[in-house]
Parts: sequence; structure tokens; C-alpha cells
Amino acid sequence: MMKRRPWVVLSLLFVLSMVTTAQNSNTNANKSSNKAIAGNSKAKRGPIFRASAGQIKQAQALLKQRSFYSGEQTGKLDTATRAGLKQYQQAEGLKVTGTLNKATLDKMGIALNDKQRSM
Repeated sequence: MMKRRPWVVLSLLFVLSMVTTAQNSNTNANKSSNKAIAGNSKAKRGPIFRASAGQIKQAQALLKQRSFYSGEQTGKLDTATRAGLKQYQQAEGLKVTGTLNKATLDKMGIALNDKQRSM
């Protein structure tokens, strides 16, 4: 038993050092990925394109005419309006987003305001 003890101790030390090394490399990898994520979040985004309530009402009327929407003209982008927009966008070959973006408003023939035109 005495002859085995040094080998057991050495084996345990080796395993312990391997575990410690692995933990340190994982910690460093996490720090690097966190820095990358933090760096991306600091990137300045441009202004967000938003449709006005009047534009949403016009879109709801058009969607209703085309049978993509059956609700009321509320001027709010609710779930039913978004679903109708997705159907309209797909039918018109637009990127399917479910939002009233510049391309969708343009395709619908709904005028953009000055702020939206400059975006």
C-alpha cells in the first residue's frame, strides 16, 4: 500500500491541475465573449422607424379590402394587424416582418412623413 500512495497522490494532483486549467480557460473564454457582446451593444443604432396611428389606420383599411384583416381601424399594430401585414407582405413579395416599415408603406401607397423619408 505504501508503494501505491505516491502514485495515487500524483494522479490526484494531475487531475486537479487539469480541472483548474479547464476552469481558467472557460473563465477567460466567457470574459472574451462577454466583452464581444458588450462591444456590440455599445454600437450606436439609428433611429427606429415607426408608423403613425394614421398610417396604421390606412394600412388596416387596405388590409381589410384585400381580406388580410377583419378587425377595426384602431391605428394600433395589434396581433391581428401584424398577421395581416405578414400575409400582405408575402403576397407582394416583400420581406415578411409583420411591421409597417418603409417598404411596406411605400408598396401600399401610404405617404411617409418628413422624418420617415429621411430615415
